[in-house]
Amino acid sequence: MTRAQLTATSPLEMWLSYIESSHSKAIDMGLTRVKAVASELDLLTPAPYVITVGGTNGKGTTCRLLELILLNAGLNVGVFSSPHLIDYNERVRINDAVLPDSAHSAAFAFIDSHKSHSLSYFEFSTLGALYLFKQAQLDVVILEVGLGGRLDATNIIDADICAITSIDIDHVDYLGDTREQIGFEKAGIMRAGKSAVIGEQDIPITVLAHANSLPCHVLRNGVEWHYQRQGDMWTFVGQKVRFDQLPVPAMPVQNAATALALCEQLPWAISQDTLTKALREMTLVGRFQRLTPTQRASLFAHVGASQCEQIYLDVGHNPHAARYLAQKVRSLKTDDVRVFGVLGMLQDKDALHVAQPLAGLIDQWFCCSLDGARGQSAVTLRDKIAAALPNADIRCFDSVQAGTKAALQTARKQDIVLIFGSFHTVAAIVALFSAKNA
Repeated sequence: MTRAQLTATSPLEMWLSYIESSHSKAIDMGLTRVKAVASELDLLTPAPYVITVGGTNGKGTTCRLLELILLNAGLNVGVFSSPHLIDYNERVRINDAVLPDSAHSAAFAFIDSHKSHSLSYFEFSTLGALYLFKQAQLDVVILEVGLGGRLDATNIIDADICAITSIDIDHVDYLGDTREQIGFEKAGIMRAGKSAVIGEQDIPITVLAHANSLPCHVLRNGVEWHYQRQGDMWTFVGQKVRFDQLPVPAMPVQNAATALALCEQLPWAISQDTLTKALREMTLVGRFQRLTPTQRASLFAHVGASQCEQIYLDVGHNPHAARYLAQKVRSLKTDDVRVFGVLGMLQDKDALHVAQPLAGLIDQWFCCSLDGARGQSAVTLRDKIAAALPNADIRCFDSVQAGTKAALQTARKQDIVLIFGSFHTVAAIVALFSAKNA
């Protein structure tokens, strides 16, 4: 696709094809080019108040709950997140709605016709979101960091407050192979004189050292704020507020508490009724998502009928996410329930340490090949899992759909089929029951 073929009214698919190939690198870390363009286009202040959320895991759920809280408080809210599962439009939400293709095409056309530097796909995406947010005249914008923090395109914005949800090993080619190195990169979203919420207690020393060097106001889990779960309810205790008898949402409570710690620092008063409503509304596709009967029926129409009533999707793709996933599976598994794991992972992910926490929980593995430059073959994935779990029962399939079909045919009514390991893996199944394909 060439620039000469594109206009502000060109189909979004054509624009996406163009921005995928218009820069020399798919991932080009650094802020110089993208910040220069943003400054020229007056996009560095997309809203009066900006929140940036980074971390290895928990970014998406924290952003989503924060979005629901602010919407329920009566504010106009924009959210930029990545990656998307099915449609690019999922990356930008304004007042809980995705925008039509035409809005994104117009945004890309404006940026491309005025830019002074070459931009990567994610840089284009970030600037497109900022342009759409500014046009919408919002009260607050929430930015989910894409990769790392310090050199991520979202970090061109000086956020009013930020959060770091968790630190674990991921994206080692870009961020380093230790929690201390990765923590330093994540801490790059902090700003001098601003507040930074830390979502986990075991935070690398590099994060606190960077905060002290700025300095910024750090609010740590277990120090400046606390939470405690009691069965189906939980309590949050901050510096200024305390909320009791909160409903447990469909997300890790630690991430929910991180969102509340952020809310405590915002310039708007948030009531317990507002929080309770948001917690009960909380859902996010692909985070230990159990398929509904309607979704199962649509899936079966594509891959064949099955008796299985427990089908879960999870985008987790690193050891930290796998440990949380293992807790969820352990809570559901009994002597009469078998678990069939349909796994597809990108080749740069740590498959061995994703498999280890699930040892003894997954009865049979269905390894699936993923397409694309970063895709990993089922055979390679099998060999990595076998190294971690030498006695594991593992089968290989050419696609996620093929592996899912085989798992569903094997599963009984009470068994669990868990489809996980990557956004790409989950997207292959969500596409089968999404609105466009159902």
